[in-house]
Amino acid sequence: MEAMSLPVLRPAVAVESSPDGVVTSLPEPGHDAVRRHRLALIARGRPARLAATVAVVLTLVGLNVADHVLGWDTMWLGPVGALALLAFARWQGLTWHQLGLARHTHARGIRWGLGVIAVVAFVYLVGILLPSTRTAFLDVRYHLPPAGALLTAFVMIPVGTILLEEVAFRSVLWGFLSRHARMWQVVVGSSVLFGLWHVLPAMASATGNAAIGSAVSGLGPFAKVAVVGGTVLFTALGGILAGELRRRSGSLFASVGMHWATNALGVLFGVLAWRLAA
Repeated sequence: MEAMSLPVLRPAVAVESSPDGVVTSLPEPGHDAVRRHRLALIARGRPARLAATVAVVLTLVGLNVADHVLGWDTMWLGPVGALALLAFARWQGLTWHQLGLARHTHARGIRWGLGVIAVVAFVYLVGILLPSTRTAFLDVRYHLPPAGALLTAFVMIPVGTILLEEVAFRSVLWGFLSRHARMWQVVVGSSVLFGLWHVLPAMASATGNAAIGSAVSGLGPFAKVAVVGGTVLFTALGGILAGELRRRSGSLFASVGMHWATNALGVLFGVLAWRLAA
């Protein structure tokens, strides 16, 4: 008797249309339940995706208020907030590639990140060696002993600041916005929100940094407005640069490197600037 050939059953491949009208296939998850969940999310359409994006933005507002108004400790708020955002993004069907965390992009992202760290370190070194720009590094928040500066640069800033901000703006929010907009719009949109994220911390900058305080001292009651506006603009522009690094490398690690360099190296070089100014 001739053996009957059985048909080969192939798993369905989910497809998703971008705003450009280009159809892309989603990577096939290994678990059937996860696959069915993602297909159901795709079937819900654009309104559901928009609602999920709005939910992420509102969550970021809540985290910002918890940090800068309620005074919650960022050393636990940052990791918990980052994990919650990533869990929500995965539940909503975003892949690791869309989140900038695909394994095959790690090495490229780290190379980009290390290159940016080297460039920022050189710029900061020149900045503190020139007396005309050294005052920009004299921030009283970072007038620290060497041990305190190392703890701040390698633990407090990465865990309490960079982890949440990078996951929030260049990973989760980036992934959700990419479902609605072209790439340049994703970069600009995430960067504008990143700038607005810094409104509350900017309100203390006029008294904490000597260079900023002297620059706005003649503005009277408008000094704080100028500081906040300048901070939002500066951080939004920094967000565009970080977003471009994220776009070019395809990895979150590239923008993480830039973020650490600008913040943590600022603390380390600030210690040196205070010693030179003494």
